[in-house]
Amino acid sequence: MRRLSLFLTMVAFALVFLISASYAKHQAPKAHRLVIQVDQNDPAVMNLALNNATNVIDYYRAKGEEVNVDVVTYGPGLHMLRADTSPVQERIKNLKDYAFPSKIQFSACNNTKEGMEKKEGHPINVLSEAVIVPSGVVRLMELQEKGWSYVRP
Repeated sequence: MRRLSLFLTMVAFALVFLISASYAKHQAPKAHRLVIQVDQNDPAVMNLALNNATNVIDYYRAKGEEVNVDVVTYGPGLHMLRADTSPVQERIKNLKDYAFPSKIQFSACNNTKEGMEKKEGHPINVLSEAVIVPSGVVRLMELQEKGWSYVRP
């Protein structure tokens, strides 16, 4: 009777192990998510941020995986996404198209936008590829709280 009990226990452990291993194999791959901060009105920093995003997209594309990237601009970095002052407009448009099936978002801080509008005395338009978020800093914070990796070029 003891041998039978021992045998059944071993079979049960083996089944649990096999089921666990099979389940782990079939789980969805870990989500890759990167947030990039741009807070300087410097074309070199903006281009470096776009290079970082492109390189990450290329890396995961080569592995057959997707990545989500969010380039968050605020303060002087908002110039990256301003329709009238962005030195990287063409690169942003091209990268938005290039990223598929991965996703890239360009987040423009509304706090900064409103401050610039008040100071300059006229409405400010952002690029059509940009999404206005209430606060760039809050966006960065909340994405990091959700487990996104963070880079500041």
